[in-house]
Amino acid sequence: MVTMDSSKPRTEVKALAKKYIHMSVFKARRVIDQIRGRSYEETLMILELMPYRASLPILKLVYSAAANANDLGLNEADSFISKAEVNKGTFVKRLRPRARGRSYLIKRPTCHITIVLKDKSKKFKYESKS
Repeated sequence: MVTMDSSKPRTEVKALAKKYIHMSVFKARRVIDQIRGRSYEETLMILELMPYRASLPILKLVYSAAANANDLGLNEADSFISKAEVNKGTFVKRLRPRARGRSYLIKRPTCHITIVLKDKSKKFKYESKS
């Protein structure tokens, strides 16, 4: 359990991407694993220079989390990515016509991406659960 010494109760900001992003979970996790635990500015530099297609929606999501942090009065320059996860979504199923009137099922994977920014300038007091 985490409690704060200061009077502001909010120290972390969560941003959830619009669900069902048309991308494989494994391809998105390859990018998310590189930015987890890094500062906000370092994350922006990494995502802008990565050659993967997954980095653009993740970059938009980091910008969204920073905008949410500004709305709550947190400084984005002092924040870091405390939690970043990619969860599996449903498959979008399409049919492709084949020879002799048959059809072939095409499964397109989707994923849900969640990013949590936390302010590192705040002082935390850790309490044990017992």
